[in-house]
Amino acid sequence: MRFTLKDYQADAVGDTLTELADAREFYHGARKRVTSVALTATTGAGKTVMAAGVIEALFWGSEDFDTVVDPGAVVLWFSDDPSLNQQTRHRLEQASDRLRNRLVTVEHPFRYRKLQPGHVYFLNTSKLSRNSLLVRGHDAEGVLPGIESNPDTVPFTFWDTLRNTIEDESTTLYMVLDEAHRGMGRRASDTPTIVKRLINGHSSVPPVPIVWGISATVKRFEDAMSAAEVQDNRVHLRTITVDPVRIQESGLLKDDIVLDFPAETGDFNTVLLRRGVRKVKKLSSAWAEYAVAQKEPDPIEPLLVLQVPNKPSPTEVASAIDVIRNEWPEIGPEAFAHVFGEHTAQTFGGHSVPYISPERVQDATYIRVLLAKDAISTGWDCPRAEVMVSFRPAEDETHITQLLGRMIRTPLARRVEGDDVLNSVECILPRFNKATASRVLEQIMGNDLSETGGGTGQRVLIDPQLMTPNHRIPESVWALFTELPAETLPRKHANPMKRLTSLAHALAADGLVPEAGRIAHDRLHGVLNGLAAQYPQELGKAESDVLTVAGGTVRGHARYGLRADEAWTEAADDRAIQEAFRNATRTVTPDIARSYVDHLAADADDEDVLRDAHVRVAGLAMLPQTRPALDAAADSLSSEWLNKHRVAIKTLSESRQSLYAEITAMSTDPQLISMALPKNRQEETRKVLGEVTEILDQRPLHLLSDEDGMFPVGKLNPDEVQVLDTEIQRGDLLAWYRNPTGGRDSMSIAYQDSHGAWRTLRPDFLFFVGGSDGVRANIVDPHGSWLPDALPKLRGLARFAEVYGESFHRIESISRIDGELRVLDFTLPQVRKVVLDAVDADFAYRESSVAY
Repeated sequence: MRFTLKDYQADAVGDTLTELADAREFYHGARKRVTSVALTATTGAGKTVMAAGVIEALFWGSEDFDTVVDPGAVVLWFSDDPSLNQQTRHRLEQASDRLRNRLVTVEHPFRYRKLQPGHVYFLNTSKLSRNSLLVRGHDAEGVLPGIESNPDTVPFTFWDTLRNTIEDESTTLYMVLDEAHRGMGRRASDTPTIVKRLINGHSSVPPVPIVWGISATVKRFEDAMSAAEVQDNRVHLRTITVDPVRIQESGLLKDDIVLDFPAETGDFNTVLLRRGVRKVKKLSSAWAEYAVAQKEPDPIEPLLVLQVPNKPSPTEVASAIDVIRNEWPEIGPEAFAHVFGEHTAQTFGGHSVPYISPERVQDATYIRVLLAKDAISTGWDCPRAEVMVSFRPAEDETHITQLLGRMIRTPLARRVEGDDVLNSVECILPRFNKATASRVLEQIMGNDLSETGGGTGQRVLIDPQLMTPNHRIPESVWALFTELPAETLPRKHANPMKRLTSLAHALAADGLVPEAGRIAHDRLHGVLNGLAAQYPQELGKAESDVLTVAGGTVRGHARYGLRADEAWTEAADDRAIQEAFRNATRTVTPDIARSYVDHLAADADDEDVLRDAHVRVAGLAMLPQTRPALDAAADSLSSEWLNKHRVAIKTLSESRQSLYAEITAMSTDPQLISMALPKNRQEETRKVLGEVTEILDQRPLHLLSDEDGMFPVGKLNPDEVQVLDTEIQRGDLLAWYRNPTGGRDSMSIAYQDSHGAWRTLRPDFLFFVGGSDGVRANIVDPHGSWLPDALPKLRGLARFAEVYGESFHRIESISRIDGELRVLDFTLPQVRKVVLDAVDADFAYRESSVAY
């Protein structure tokens, strides 16, 4: 893989591979049951990257996911749109260098009688339509023999190729149904569509063995599978649903969507278009400043998307281009392009605007203004598209919302820590009023369009104000902020040796540990040497097994009905030894296996020494003690390096710090990290109630504030406001911080939910108080005891306080019990014990809390 998978992506890939392995066993078993598996993740989650990880593991195996190669794997990637297939192929090439030469678009003439294992074939609905040359002559009922109309130059159809592939016992066909809700027909009584014929089989073509649906709206896939009447003969194994909260926390998606619309009636196209141009210019300056500060050679070039109706007025579009050119004279005509269905240059007045295919927009950084209709609302994204101005009429809120879903990826594939401006996308709606803008907001945050991140911590803001660092806060508070401990979210499929290798590469590249790779390998070689010395008998037996091939012979006497079983052994040849060595690399990793062979055979020219070294590696890999010992040593060295170079890492650029944060998180246990300083935050300062606009309440001393040192608190619930006011009234408060819902500028604590899965708790408040012993930090988290996640979060706080309690003055959770705010003080051991033993949160509060 070219990309390092995010934690949720790795989990989804691992879970999908497990289900596909079961599906393969179902199909190749005695009953040959056909199956389906579904993967659902919100728009922008990287479904194609996850698919690339799964396909790579099917074709070549994976030590990370403990997956063996499937030598007969064939992937048929199916969608109802050829342009969607083209974009998917482009993304797979970007994600995986190993797949680049294995991607085949099915075109006429297709001369293969069977699909070849180890390849991905792209097919769309039109290629299987009745008149397509790929299938012409397949449905020949009633045609006299000898006059069938086969495709020119090919004596068989693609349906024949598909049948031959499925009937080949050595092959497993996986059909990926991309955007799986499409192409299925509306009712079960409809004439079967092409997709249904693929799934169910028809005529002499058997059903596809394994259907793997990938979609942002998996319910439609499941409904469609039911409508295709496959429930009786196709087993649905599992729907793998990626948690949208984890997607948002990963930093792949922008945190804020800002909506602008006119507050009065009239024609405001020109006024708000100029506003959009000013916003994209401001973002250009902000990205340029960020690139200089981080010493990045190529700053992000933000894109302005101008969305027009499906039948745009040439005069109106020409006028819009004139407005943009007048407001942004630095750009020339080459900075404009369109992605209309008409794939040719379009003329608007005196302007000629060329066509560009959607998948090329991201990399064509010279394009700064993109004209679009609604045809790119599916299957396209452009992370540098950060401002959209829509000339769509007010009733087109769905099209606007869908296009916004294509613009929410972060340009750097990570969050810019603490900077709300660079973590947001802006949408300007000249033809909308407050009511229709509110409907857009509801669609973005509602269940029907959950792919834009509703309920995950992503915010939709209307006319927000920028909060910047409060100059009234003492420097000692800011210094303490960056020293506070926080935790990473553990990963299900973490590989300690891969983590150590990644860390060694990073430390060496930054000059912190110049020979980190050699040091890491030497440490692990020492572990293998120690195992060889500690378990000589077990290792000797394992090496003997590598050097011999065991077999058996059965002899039968037909006349007397006698049977004799005999065992035999043969000496293993070099090919058998190399196969054992290849299997060993799954345990000790290919890099460690190769370097340990070099270590054992250093300066030896004798082939026997090299052969013995391969046998030794294969034998060590067979010992059950080997992998745990290597993992423990890798974790130990990783922790040692991260602790030793923690301060030096903080001096690196933000991109490098983010890389180290990713490496730190590659563990099955919570890992210590420090928080990044917040740079700014966008907050609404007004609330609209009907026709009345209300100014939100404000409080002083927040780390980020307006020019007057105030921060809006109107979005806090009453209990949170009461807690805040109580802390302010204590008299020793130096500063407070409303903890955001994501990013490294947020206090994060790992906890396990009721099912044992790791989650992230982000306490509501940090309070900084002064005293004789200097500045101390407090964690205070108002959270209702009646909520279903209350007890797991309390246990997470108890565990965190046990480990890091000395870094804080107070660690407290607050809930309203019988009308009174009660507090659990986690600095007290007896409180932690009650919480860890409690059956529910309410019991813990009644047993151990005190009045707040």
